[in-house]
Amino acid sequence: MKALSTRLAAELRRTGPDRIVLDLDGIGRQHAQLLDELPGVDLRFAMKACPVDDVITYLAARGCGVDAASVPEIAQALRAGVPADRLHYGNTIKSDRDIAAAHRMGITDFATDSVEDVRAIAAHAPGARVFCRVATTGTGALWGLKDKFGCSPEDAVRLLEAARSLGLTPAGLSVHVGSQQMDPDTWHAAVERVAAVMDALSSRGMELDHVNLGGGLPALGYTDRRGVALDPPIDKIFAVLREGMAGLRRVHGEDLRFVMEPGRFLVADQGAVRGRVVRLSTREMPDGVRRHWLYLSCGKFNGLYEMDALQYRLVFPTHGDDVPTVPAVIAGPTCDSDDAYAAEHRLVQVPRELASGDPVWVLSTGAYGISYMTEGFNGVAPLTCTTTGGGR
Repeated sequence: MKALSTRLAAELRRTGPDRIVLDLDGIGRQHAQLLDELPGVDLRFAMKACPVDDVITYLAARGCGVDAASVPEIAQALRAGVPADRLHYGNTIKSDRDIAAAHRMGITDFATDSVEDVRAIAAHAPGARVFCRVATTGTGALWGLKDKFGCSPEDAVRLLEAARSLGLTPAGLSVHVGSQQMDPDTWHAAVERVAAVMDALSSRGMELDHVNLGGGLPALGYTDRRGVALDPPIDKIFAVLREGMAGLRRVHGEDLRFVMEPGRFLVADQGAVRGRVVRLSTREMPDGVRRHWLYLSCGKFNGLYEMDALQYRLVFPTHGDDVPTVPAVIAGPTCDSDDAYAAEHRLVQVPRELASGDPVWVLSTGAYGISYMTEGFNGVAPLTCTTTGGGR
């Protein structure tokens, strides 16, 4: 399990409640690890995972570009210091207006997965470069991302041929194996799918200049429903990616570039919510079972949106490790029944003597903790954000 950094722990102790803290130095270490494990890969931060100016600026200073999914994200990245030539519009869902606006802002690389989108890019961003997203199964990921995005290998060939005929530059292919992908074999299958498309394109006289391997690299700090670390096979994943890239270069030339769009891997374990206990209570449920419920000041609508699919590690800093505990359902502060782990009765051992107002640290919330928050559902304010490190 990913250990909590000394800097992040110190800031959590120092700061007030109901905020998310991000460790820039920790994000920098994750970025450096990726460059070391995947040398020569062009990294583009998937900013939807953590659209915080300090994070984007910090990564941009280290040469990291941005995978943007909308015109407002492009504008934010440019303001944060990311050069336009290190930005791409990675969303295959774009209106005519958004394509034109991105093109005016200097964006030249666009993702696509349909002929309608290719025609729109040709009309509103003439001469642009396009890379086609090829669908994957998403097997092994918490979020497979397998239906809404991507096209078949056969369609990918047709789309890039259409792009060439419309005056666009067929520049690359992309895949995304799903978010929090735990299965190295799925990465291997995605690379094989890309290789098949590239072979088909080569037979038609079309050579691409890059392959975008997408995101999906897993964070290390989540637990299963029993509180046991998930232990993603990250070393095996890196080995599979290195092998796949080497194989593609052997066939299609050493000049073939590779892009990756890390999001969760960079920021998830480098962020934590400093919340507070609202109440630890006990109620008899309709099935006759008496359960403990731990209500926190943060929940699904302000920082813990992904609680349906994963379990965060909780730390209670004012209570020791050896205190008596009780199994409790964890829930947020709103009156929405979805704001809880209760649907599947995922129980977490928590100190029995917790009192209203006690601090709680919710770890590994750096990814999507900020971007999924509501503006104040049920009157519960969004978490504020603090960054630490980065030479401060």
